[in-house]
Amino acid sequence: MSEAADDRSSSGDMAALAKGGRTNLIGFMMRLAARLPFLFIAGRLYGAEALGRFASAVIIVELVAMLCTVGEKRGLAQRLAEEPSAEDGGRAPEAVIADGLLLATISGVLAAGVLWLVPQPMFPSGLYTQADRLMVLAIPALALTEILLAAQAYRFDIAATVRARAIVEPWTISIAVGVLFYVTPDSGLGLAYLLSIYAALVTALFPYARTYGRPRGWRPSLSRSRRLLARGSPLAAADAIEWGTRRLDIFILGLFAAPAAVGIYYVAQQVASLPQKLKTSFEPILGPVLTRKLAERDYAAIARQVCQVGFWITAAQAGVSLALGIPGEAIMGIVGPGFVGGNGALAFLLLAEVVAATAVVAESALVYVARLRNLWLSIATIVLQGVLTVGAMLVADSYDLPGSWRAAMAAGCLMVALAAASLAKATLLGRILGHMVNNWRWALVWAALVATAVGQIAIRLPEWAELVFGIPMILAAYGLVIWRWGFGPEDRVLFTRKLAKEDEVDTVEQQEAPKPLRGPEPL
Repeated sequence: MSEAADDRSSSGDMAALAKGGRTNLIGFMMRLAARLPFLFIAGRLYGAEALGRFASAVIIVELVAMLCTVGEKRGLAQRLAEEPSAEDGGRAPEAVIADGLLLATISGVLAAGVLWLVPQPMFPSGLYTQADRLMVLAIPALALTEILLAAQAYRFDIAATVRARAIVEPWTISIAVGVLFYVTPDSGLGLAYLLSIYAALVTALFPYARTYGRPRGWRPSLSRSRRLLARGSPLAAADAIEWGTRRLDIFILGLFAAPAAVGIYYVAQQVASLPQKLKTSFEPILGPVLTRKLAERDYAAIARQVCQVGFWITAAQAGVSLALGIPGEAIMGIVGPGFVGGNGALAFLLLAEVVAATAVVAESALVYVARLRNLWLSIATIVLQGVLTVGAMLVADSYDLPGSWRAAMAAGCLMVALAAASLAKATLLGRILGHMVNNWRWALVWAALVATAVGQIAIRLPEWAELVFGIPMILAAYGLVIWRWGFGPEDRVLFTRKLAKEDEVDTVEQQEAPKPLRGPEPL
């Protein structure tokens, strides 16, 4: 390939990453607008204890659903890229996807059946209704939705994820949780969650049907299912562990603290998960781009794209975290007066998402070039988090600390574990690629200092003004510094809607004719 063609390919990949991230960034803002009403309604109507029991159930449901995807959330892009074209004797993409959908359905139904019969892991307090047990039906729907959206992302259709995850799902649960309180107040949270999950599944099915259609000529195969299960298990485990690091703290907190403390922590975590969605803005589109570069053995380009996207994510998460963390007491107070004590936990959780950005983007490449070593690092991360959190809870017991302190300590342990994971995974990927992986820039520090100074003014305003005017002020101050001194020309493509014609052509060609992978074998 000529140097000019290489430049066009790299530019086209970066344009695709920027376009996908830009689309999902809009989705993040929509999700923010929809998630806050849910927290407000649930906190005011149901209370902290009900939210705590609901959080414990959701942890198990979503963890099991993640395992039931059999790694297809991120592994599907590689399977589709490796499959030869129909002219070369390969199978149609819809047939490849159908294997994963079938295995996810079977796994999800079996897992739901087991949890229906043994609901104690979902409800450790022992308090639940028969309607609450219906939450297990969300498991197969969650697994299928992840695979359908991954298939759309392979065709660079990020809008499907935005519609399902940022519009339909959060608005459905926000509306349903209020309506169901007056119908079945004891089970309204669980039923609203179930409705939102199936609404997202239906929303994902429509674009998938248009893009791929019915898998003609496809037949289930036990041998293919076994191979898919063996190949996808490390990916599924890594996905589940990465997800579990954001939930293990709630589980351990539930063992050492009252349900009310768990409910307060859950609200803080939901607010902190909003900047976490910024990194998932790039995950669906980053996988297909990296698999194509692996096919060309262009490790320098992979390192460059990982660093580029890592900086975008870190910069965005830091700005949003400052805007949500500085007026944290006012934000937690929206949910209810009893939730203000979760401000400390919120601050640590927001910081944890910033330090985790490097690990997330590094893992996007590691799952293709060193999936087993990546899995071991993920296991080490969650073990470290568990040890730190249990130790912190034992210290809290010995000093009889209140629930708000316990919540903050659990969040601090998560932050330390994720920082260690970022350092380890970036180092490993850099050694494999032969190029340093580092998304740090000093402009992040200066932007944070300016935003913090503006925030000190904002928190002296009345509470309503602190939220209405303070948050935009903090974001504007941070964004101005990052844009002026942190972003270079290659970064500003993230905000450029008009792409060069040759970049669009190059991206379309890559999309329609992906090359078989010839990169390093998974280690």
